[in-house]
Amino acid sequence: MSHNYYSEINLHLTWHTKESSPLLTDRVEPLAHRYVRQKIVNTPGVFVHEIGGTETHIQSAVSVPPTLLISEFVGQLKGASSHEVNKQLSLHGTALQWQAGYGVVSFGTGDLEWVKQYIRDQREHHAQGKTHDRLERITELESEHGRSPVNGADKPIASRQPNPA
Repeated sequence: MSHNYYSEINLHLTWHTKESSPLLTDRVEPLAHRYVRQKIVNTPGVFVHEIGGTETHIQSAVSVPPTLLISEFVGQLKGASSHEVNKQLSLHGTALQWQAGYGVVSFGTGDLEWVKQYIRDQREHHAQGKTHDRLERITELESEHGRSPVNGADKPIASRQPNPA
């Protein structure tokens, strides 16, 4: 594949902690975010715009080259971050584990600021129950059934708000 290209491929990525447990504590979250950011920055052609989330999940906005295989990239982000966090906090057993799967949504450059702000305000959105379905789900089943299967248990999806157009 040619390395001479122009692209504007912006992605919103999200993945959950194992069983959506509140593992991203005040002690774990900064480390996890730092390792995710470091892995993104060290991936050729990838640019990180924002990283955020809640106690149960991480969200990020990135721009990627057309040569990037998204599934491998997300796997590397998840694997590196849990490995490094657990290595650093090893005295306390396994501090961080990720659930299988992830969500990815592409968005236009014109929506970049809105997506970044949405990620920054994650805790507020979840506290108010005003999340955006497209940016929160990690499986297609969530949209089909209106519920989020997490390790076999159904959890309601937060209320939907229309995309600002």
